[in-house]
Amino acid sequence: MKFSILITSYNKGKFIEEAIKSCIQQTYKDFEIVVMDNESIDHTDVILNKYSNQISVIKNKRISKYPAVNQIDLIKKGSQICSGEIICLLDADDFFNLDKLEKLKDLFQKDINLEIIFDIPIIRNEKKTKKFFLKKKKSEYIWPTIIPTSSISIKKNLLKKSLNKILIDKYNYLEIDFRICVYTQKIIKKFLILDKELTNYRTVLDGIMASNKKFSYKWWKKRQEAHNFMFEIYKKNNLDYKINLDYFFTNMINKFIKTKD
Repeated sequence: MKFSILITSYNKGKFIEEAIKSCIQQTYKDFEIVVMDNESIDHTDVILNKYSNQISVIKNKRISKYPAVNQIDLIKKGSQICSGEIICLLDADDFFNLDKLEKLKDLFQKDINLEIIFDIPIIRNEKKTKKFFLKKKKSEYIWPTIIPTSSISIKKNLLKKSLNKILIDKYNYLEIDFRICVYTQKIIKKFLILDKELTNYRTVLDGIMASNKKFSYKWWKKRQEAHNFMFEIYKKNNLDYKINLDYFFTNMINKFIKTKD
């Protein structure tokens, strides 16, 4: 079983070497590393050149002012290059435990019907670490807890299928992890949430999530997009979706707040 580790990056020179090392040093050795870089303008290239004989690097122009759209574009193009049966997504400011691929290989081989594995990451910042909290949501008509991109390992064929289903242009704030979590957990349902610490997820000041502070305009706008995305993805798959009170409240808030996009 071959893995492709797909690293997406933009100006992550401070962290990307640790990400690359965590891949190169995996205990399971049948893998490739593909780095999709949005033409970083920091010192990322110095690091990438250092490992040029161990990784494949593709430079890709930014296509949008929205970080989520650029990340999705990198993953879409990178998935076409990857040759592995399983694609492990990795943001350049995160890193893997060294036995991640080995543990994933055992799980995918054990259950041939398994299409995607989410592992529960360790959340890191400069001061402390903590385990990611997985909320249990009772309603079928609300999105699941969104597990970060770097904790997603997915069969290549499903990733390509998912990208065809979830690339709806009008949702500029919805990251790839939200879209994949909703589509695979609510629609496909051949997934495993693995309660093992295989991934280290950093919270950084210039990350995609950092600009979406709770109750800010962007937070409410993203929440509205999340509701609309859920409604649309259910409809596209001929499933009924019950609109809840939070949907109406979020739409009401968005009518009253104004800011420049």
